[in-house]
Amino acid sequence: MGEMKFLGEFVILLAAAVLIVSASKRLRIPSVVGFLITGMLIGPSGFHFIGDKDVIEILADLGVVMLLFFIGIEFSLAQLRAIRRQFFLGGGAQVLATILIVIGIASLGSFTASEKVFFGFLVALSSTAILLKVLSDRGELDSPHGRLSIAVTLFQDLCIVPMIVLTPILAGGSEFSFLDLAGRFSLGVFAVAVIFFAARYVMPKILHQIARVQVREVFLMGALFFCLLMSYVTASFGFSYALGAFIAGLIISESEYSHEVVAEIVGFRDLFSSLFFISVGMLLDLTFVADQPLTILGISVGIFLIKAMIVVLVGLLLRSSPRTAIITAFSLAQVGEFSFVLAKVGQTHGLLDGDLYQYFLSASVFTMIVTPPLIAFAPRIAERTQHLIPMRKIKTEGVPANQPVLTNHVIIAGYGVNGQNLARVLRETGIPYVIVETKSDVVERLMREGHPVVFGDITRKDILQNIGIGEARLIVFAISDPQATRTGVHLARAQNANLYIIVRTRLVSEIDELSRLGADEVIPEEFETSIEIFTRVLTQYHIPRNVINAQIKVIRNENYGMLRGLPQSTKGLDRVAQLLAAGTSDTYLITDECFAIGKTLGELDFRGKTGTTIIAVVRGETPHISPARDFTIESGDTLVLVGTHASMDKAFEYLDCGFEPSK
Repeated sequence: MGEMKFLGEFVILLAAAVLIVSASKRLRIPSVVGFLITGMLIGPSGFHFIGDKDVIEILADLGVVMLLFFIGIEFSLAQLRAIRRQFFLGGGAQVLATILIVIGIASLGSFTASEKVFFGFLVALSSTAILLKVLSDRGELDSPHGRLSIAVTLFQDLCIVPMIVLTPILAGGSEFSFLDLAGRFSLGVFAVAVIFFAARYVMPKILHQIARVQVREVFLMGALFFCLLMSYVTASFGFSYALGAFIAGLIISESEYSHEVVAEIVGFRDLFSSLFFISVGMLLDLTFVADQPLTILGISVGIFLIKAMIVVLVGLLLRSSPRTAIITAFSLAQVGEFSFVLAKVGQTHGLLDGDLYQYFLSASVFTMIVTPPLIAFAPRIAERTQHLIPMRKIKTEGVPANQPVLTNHVIIAGYGVNGQNLARVLRETGIPYVIVETKSDVVERLMREGHPVVFGDITRKDILQNIGIGEARLIVFAISDPQATRTGVHLARAQNANLYIIVRTRLVSEIDELSRLGADEVIPEEFETSIEIFTRVLTQYHIPRNVINAQIKVIRNENYGMLRGLPQSTKGLDRVAQLLAAGTSDTYLITDECFAIGKTLGELDFRGKTGTTIIAVVRGETPHISPARDFTIESGDTLVLVGTHASMDKAFEYLDCGFEPSK
């Protein structure tokens, strides 16, 4: 009966998850929030479809192991190089400052020193799952606030490991010596290091032998075996089983089998991590929430304010723009999923009693649920409040503050790859330009290189005035922040009606809105790639270049409507179809390896063998129009051919291969 009950409850759990998460998708709610709501509804305090605490604990434990296992696999030291400053300085400052401030606030209550530190641990972490999902959906992963947010959350994810290790030590008693704590932690780290390096040199060999079997099921079982084995070993040494899972993932991430492991067990990751979030929702006591709504709301708001203010200061410490700091603050102000992992460990060791645990769970779930709409609203708040935060002044050369010295110039907003390429071309051609950049280290480097540059945010009117927006001829937006781009386009158009505005975007959905806001040209990266691809395809069919260029012009003039699936005139496509059926012309360069060298046109018999006609031969700079049959081909000659597309293909095959093409 026990097995049937477990199976029945598991079926109910999966059915509810499918229904609620599907509804969440339609409502554009992140799946993590949907899983939390699922757990709340079917759990003991909801409709009581699942009331067995043991089942919930098992699901949560499996979810924790799989979460940390995949964090280890996906954590790469190479990824830190691009964001190492934000990672170490930004992430470290945020975690440390949050812990210290929470300790200070908790000192107002009657909590032990261990509890105060543990509360700081819980509040310091943010939700990587929600953050990545929302930023990805909004196309802001590569935006300034996206990069900063990801760097900080990666640091937080790494911190979960020492926090889990420290939690049992904190629970050893209310009175402890920080020196003793550091000593015990160092001993623990040494033990983990021994385990890590032992596994580092043993497990890759085992994985190699498993991979040689070339049986998918064996490889899958081997990866899971390694994960659970390391969990068991670290638990045997008195550490968390989750720590072992993280070490296993980290070891695999440095091997050549990491991508194969991810591909094989990604389904297990998604399943067990979703079960973990559902189990967290189940643990939430809705009756407790109904009895203490104001207290829980107060705790939630307090967490948001504390974390948001700290992140703003961290952003300014990293010399980000006020706008970037404010949006990042809203992105990281919630409590993260790994705080639930830590809370379970703390509850097990007595650092969170029943009421404290429920207060924490209730406030955390609330902060996670409201995070997506707050992130969406954050850019508007930043636009209205960024002027309250003074930007760090950087003396820029070529454009003195409040004195636009350039006229008829180009403004480059953002110094990414596109901005760099444009600046290089403008500098070589002598066209005046000025760069606007929010990264102070990039600005200082550009000044050393002699570029005219301004440190500032393109969404601020004072910055636009400083760079001479009224006298500029053209502005190019090459930034990876959709909201900042929209605001910048609107402000630029309002301050200069004759300005030519070019915008690069990664989002197709931005084309119409950016055009409405005043952009003259909107260039979506993916569509420009599509244009380049079909240009090369049509070239292979010998479509004349002027026809291809005309078709490209039509597509761009219609705001890429053809590529976006919008109803369009078919005249352009009909013209291409007609050209494919009709004749065309092309040229062929005779190289040293070509078999035709030394042969006459009569011997080659192009019309008889391919159906094409050679109307001219260009030798050096001299064209030979309508050459006779006794004209001899030499290396370096360029043949001008006329024929149908099919015959042209045969002619190229004939010249390339040296034998008569197939009929």
